[in-house]
Amino acid sequence: MIKTKSKGDLIIISGTTCAGKGTVIKKLLANHNDIVLSTSYTSRPKRESEIDGVDYYFVSKEEFERKIENGDFLEYAQVQYGAYYGTPKKEVLELLDSGKDVILEIDVQGAKQIKELYPETILIFIMAPSMREVKRRIMMRGDENIDQIISRFKVAYNEINQINDYNYVVVNDDLDKAIVKVEAILVSEKLRVDRIEELSVENEEEIIHELLMDKEFVNEKDYE
Repeated sequence: MIKTKSKGDLIIISGTTCAGKGTVIKKLLANHNDIVLSTSYTSRPKRESEIDGVDYYFVSKEEFERKIENGDFLEYAQVQYGAYYGTPKKEVLELLDSGKDVILEIDVQGAKQIKELYPETILIFIMAPSMREVKRRIMMRGDENIDQIISRFKVAYNEINQINDYNYVVVNDDLDKAIVKVEAILVSEKLRVDRIEELSVENEEEIIHELLMDKEFVNEKDYE
């Protein structure tokens, strides 16, 4: 009988701009009720279409900084225009202890912070098939000027140069296949030997089997 650890897995999914990581995550959540997405905190203003507690927890800059001082975040960062984003520690750890797998959709800097604190974290990087495809997807949006597009490309190249910090890379050239690959990664992680807490023989049939195997082994040694 094999008894594995009941604690959930902490999963980081990052990716370049327009790689489709958000869509991959939505599909994973729809397919698996034992996987949840962590809701981050931010100090930026809430957009009209956003829901507090669903898209983000929206707080003031002062409240965010108090949470930093209290050690309430697994990781946090201050991005352009001074807005903070952070992953709540208490909520994530409680979900993991309950047996849920928790996805964090964060950038490479946040991933590094968490990997240092929790080396067992599963890090997956989603990539578009090519930078030409990234450009095509950005242009299809039609809501950014050339300077913004160039800025996105610079960030993307910087992120790609850091993929060696991740455990897995999945190229999203076909959404369904990409999801299957991510699911395979998560299943394989559950089967790791270091997840075994206890290995024991608990019934008569298994005991007899073990005895027979031992006898066969002894007989084979006699003939050598």
